[in-house]
Amino acid sequence: MNRTFWGQWRGNFLTGLAVVLPSVISIAVVIWLFRNVTAVTDILLIFLPRNVTHENQGAGPMHWYWSLFAFGWAIVMIGVIGRAARHYVGHTLIAWLDQVLLRIPLLNKIYGTVKQVNEAFSPNNRSSFKHVVLIDFPRAGNKVMGFQTGESQLPGADKHGPRLVGVFVPTTPNPTSGFLIFVPEPEVTRLNMSVADGIKFIVSLGVIAPETGAAAGAASSPSAPARGELL
Repeated sequence: MNRTFWGQWRGNFLTGLAVVLPSVISIAVVIWLFRNVTAVTDILLIFLPRNVTHENQGAGPMHWYWSLFAFGWAIVMIGVIGRAARHYVGHTLIAWLDQVLLRIPLLNKIYGTVKQVNEAFSPNNRSSFKHVVLIDFPRAGNKVMGFQTGESQLPGADKHGPRLVGVFVPTTPNPTSGFLIFVPEPEVTRLNMSVADGIKFIVSLGVIAPETGAAAGAASSPSAPARGELL
């Protein structure tokens, strides 16, 4: 009888954990992001007296409602900057500021790298990720999913050899890091999957499958796998 009771309680606990855990993790991530972001946005309220915005007459941490206000104010400012960037005067001013930051020693290296990464992952940049592909990695016979970034002929490479396709192979579940691999075009298999679905598939460790899983094999490759269901 005790075994039956503890067995039922264990089953109920695991079921409840499966229901509650996603919500708890989501809330914890939002709180963590809010605390880290507000550590930067709090600076926007520097024009207000500390005894108003902070606890213990300015000696303690900032009140949560002032942090929330600073966070909202940052969102408004970003929207205003984005709108100004669409007009000639704002676009010219931002371009001038961009050139100034790129001329400051040390800062130009950090700013230039962050700017390039941001532009690469921007949804408005159609030249960042072109297709979701499969390649052999880390050795022949093992397939890994990646994102085609472009086609190029590297300096010093055989000009008469096959075209090389740049493939970014992200790590799981953090797709912001990974490997850049140049693969001969005949060895690349394109998947009939959007880039967004590919990122979801990688972040979810393969749990969230795309709605359509048909693969489109590399058209120009006689050795490419025949069209069929890869996923």
